[in-house]
Amino acid sequence: MLEIKNVSKTFNIGTVNEKKALDRLSLKLEDGDFVTVIGGNGAGKSTLLNMIAGVYPIDSGHILLDGEELSQQPEFKRAKQIGRVFQDPLMGTAADMMITENLALAKRRGKPRTLRWGCKKEESVDYQKELQRLGLGLENRMSTKVGLLSGGQRQALTLLMATLQRPKLLLLDEHTAALDPLTAKKVLDLTKEIVEEQNLTTIMITHNMKDAIQIGNRLIMMYNGKIIFDVRDEEKKKLTVEMLHQKFQEASGAEFSDDRAVLI
Repeated sequence: MLEIKNVSKTFNIGTVNEKKALDRLSLKLEDGDFVTVIGGNGAGKSTLLNMIAGVYPIDSGHILLDGEELSQQPEFKRAKQIGRVFQDPLMGTAADMMITENLALAKRRGKPRTLRWGCKKEESVDYQKELQRLGLGLENRMSTKVGLLSGGQRQALTLLMATLQRPKLLLLDEHTAALDPLTAKKVLDLTKEIVEEQNLTTIMITHNMKDAIQIGNRLIMMYNGKIIFDVRDEEKKKLTVEMLHQKFQEASGAEFSDDRAVLI
């Protein structure tokens, strides 16, 4: 479903702040793969997602989604096929618009705009059903402006919006990191439910090593813009946090360092 071939990206070339974020990175995902990504600070995790989404142009290499070359496509064109949830709950929704209006926008992603009413009655019924699954009572607050929601409610809504039209690829950039533990667990459980239900090809960055081990069918570890460890299926299930630390040291020759990492 996704193929990344020898992709490189360097920021601030020729300055004292020059940083090679991705170094000839290659990765191939099969349809339905759910990949968790871990790595220390500056490993290139978020840059990888930004390159796939088209936030920044790549310096070299190729990115293909379902056989289609995306490397030169702008972000708005890729958004037709890619769903994304950001770390910041304030991103991904329109704060001054109602919940219903946000869902209507998500439903029309990649489709031609018209001068018809933004949301029909039958659509509202469908949205109400979708909101009920969140278990947050939002189905009774559909006319509420999204800016009045809590961080957890907004993040759950953003996840629903990102998957309302089944995307070819779902990108999750530490989407529970800014939430309290209880809310984070709820959003993560919802994530697993939606991904499994729709059989979505998914990449999820996380700083929680236990989540990285327990969620998805594949785990990759990044260091200095490269993938240094890639494990899947039964082998992944046998991993422990201690084993991940050992693998990191073996592959990189350095101690795992991430001040936000949740180790136990």
